[in-house]
Amino acid sequence: MKLITARALLLTLLAMIMPSELQAQDHPKLILTKDGVERIRMNLGQVPLFDASVRRAQIQVDAEIALGIDTPIPEDYSGGYTHERHKLNFAVAQKAGALYQILDDEKYAVYVRDMLFQYEAMYKDLPVHPKPRSYARGKLFWQCLNDSNWLLYMAQAYDAIYDFLSEEERQRLNQNLFRPFADFISIGNPQFYNRIHNHSTWGNAAVGMIGLVMDDEELIKRALYGIQDDGLEVGLKDNDGGFIKVEGQKEGFLANLEEPFSPDGYYTEGPYYQRYAMYPFLIFALAMDHVKPELKVFEHKNGVLLKAVNALLNLSDAAGNFFPLNDAQKGMSYFSSSLVTAVDIAYHYGDKNPQLLSVADKQGEVLLDQSGLSVAMDIRDFKTKPFSKNSVNFSDGAEGTEGGVAVLRYGDEDLALVFKYAAQGLSHGHYDKLSYSLYDKDDEIVQDYGLVRFVNIEQKGGGNYLKENNTWAKQTIAHNTLVQNQTSHFDGKYEIGSQHHSQLNFFDASRTDIKIVSARESNAYPGTVINRTMAIIKPEKFATALVVDIMKVESKSNNQYDLPFYFMGQVLKTNYAYEYPATLLPLGDSNGYQHLYLEGKGKPLSDTTQLNWLVKGKFYTMTSATNADDDLLFTRVGANDPEFNLRRDAAFILRRKDIDNTLFASVIEPHGRYSPISELSMNPNSNISEFKVLHDSKDYTAVRIEDNNGQESILFIVNRNISADKRHHLKINGQKYSWQGPYNLTSN
Repeated sequence: MKLITARALLLTLLAMIMPSELQAQDHPKLILTKDGVERIRMNLGQVPLFDASVRRAQIQVDAEIALGIDTPIPEDYSGGYTHERHKLNFAVAQKAGALYQILDDEKYAVYVRDMLFQYEAMYKDLPVHPKPRSYARGKLFWQCLNDSNWLLYMAQAYDAIYDFLSEEERQRLNQNLFRPFADFISIGNPQFYNRIHNHSTWGNAAVGMIGLVMDDEELIKRALYGIQDDGLEVGLKDNDGGFIKVEGQKEGFLANLEEPFSPDGYYTEGPYYQRYAMYPFLIFALAMDHVKPELKVFEHKNGVLLKAVNALLNLSDAAGNFFPLNDAQKGMSYFSSSLVTAVDIAYHYGDKNPQLLSVADKQGEVLLDQSGLSVAMDIRDFKTKPFSKNSVNFSDGAEGTEGGVAVLRYGDEDLALVFKYAAQGLSHGHYDKLSYSLYDKDDEIVQDYGLVRFVNIEQKGGGNYLKENNTWAKQTIAHNTLVQNQTSHFDGKYEIGSQHHSQLNFFDASRTDIKIVSARESNAYPGTVINRTMAIIKPEKFATALVVDIMKVESKSNNQYDLPFYFMGQVLKTNYAYEYPATLLPLGDSNGYQHLYLEGKGKPLSDTTQLNWLVKGKFYTMTSATNADDDLLFTRVGANDPEFNLRRDAAFILRRKDIDNTLFASVIEPHGRYSPISELSMNPNSNISEFKVLHDSKDYTAVRIEDNNGQESILFIVNRNISADKRHHLKINGQKYSWQGPYNLTSN
């Protein structure tokens, strides 16, 4: 009887002890795992890139340890001391946790523990952040978005030192810090948490990550599926004018994985925000893969997350800078920490594409986890292959049916043309249907402005979006596309623009002499249909590749049309005369025109108009087919900008007035170089002698390009019946032309 009692007592004690012991054995489990840590320790000192990444983290964290922990009472917008201090804290804490696991040095665990308890002491009585601008105010930061950043990183730090802490310490942190924090950014702010947006992705992932650490199934479920019965009204909007809730809206991490991504991996807010959102997407997906592999998050929507990494890399110029579509800060590139994460995870947990290794090698840093070790080992073992960027067409929309973005590339990224015919892009979208930008390697030749914001520079509006983002950057005139009657697409109204997208006519990058894309926009202006076809062509006998731009406009009424080109560099010459005003005045008073100074105005002297310019030692000429009544305008950004929030960028605008149907046609030609060292100029003048519209009807459009050597090339565009199998026949000036498909390029 005593034996039975003793055995029962032992079983009871084991039942009480084992859950916590087993739980302790599970950590770390989010990003780092026990098996992963063991493998890393076995390879320390043998993998140069990984070892260098560890040393870099050590230097940063050791310096912060020496300075001491500072968790100031929040008071600043982005860029202010308290904002930047709390941002640095969570980044350093995450690295310190990883170093504790990798180096088995308790000083890093002590540092994280002490920081967490400073936050625990603060958070219990912390009010909402004093800065009122956000639709969802945080506590540590001025918006819940940044609070979610903090929690996502701190969850990783907590996981790394979990076994180092006592049970009492864990309970204090869970009850006083982590659970209240997760509740605040979710059920306390459903307008932030329960929407389809990059903001919500961060919130969902943060709540899910801390839920995984705490083994809190309620939080994990809230992360994956959102908040039920959130009480939000359909039609509610955020500070940027984007919808918080729409009819039939889904919520949670999985919904944010399904809705904004196309099947190709394109993210509807554009690459700048795709880059930002990829971190929570991939980090939480990885944690779920480790803790709850049965949910197969990486496989969700046919593995779209890993496809998205490839899409992002292809949406960059030759130097790795992301194309500035929608709200985007120029200079953001795949060297950002979020892309280090994306490349490492995509390589290790994907198909181990050796091309990703070349990107990681350029980044010069890897994650301090098993994926980073895997990448670094394979770079060491010479498994790297160059990342190949080709012409590509990405669809937009959850089903891939809401327009898209095409990138046409020639040579080794000698030319890259980015053509946008996408959906609105949620609240970060611009009114820029059928717009484009042009790159020569990593140099902008014809630019997209991007956003009006100085990110994390406190002197400029607290590091946030400035009013000129709405009055200028989002407006149609700020882009290289058609403006009708000096009004923006959809009258600049998000609720209208969000309902529409452009339609692809055709895309073809199969030929060596031409890469081409064509799309149609029929909703931007009621009663007006715009078809734009853009191509990079390289006829055999032409000296260089050329960019051809054909825009066909059909309207039920007479209108004024403006077609701007935001060229970079220095004007050299024109083949027409223009007047330069003594006093600079705005070109208009609204819809972005109030920010454009009129610097010059002229008229065509022939049906072929040329603008020649120099940028970064390279010569370019745009040759346009023009009418005698066209206005040729030089403009510059900067009017009505007393705080100097806008760059002073130049544009050439082709204006056509009082007409219903018309055709704009231009060709851009790179053609020479200038060396400031040798002071030699080579081929500074255009090689094109004539650019002419040969034919334009409802069915067909044809343009002819002739160079100074008498070489001729004709591009034919089919305006209707664009099937790839359809045969076409056209007679121009007694000459018969026949071809199959939606276009044809001929050369003599």
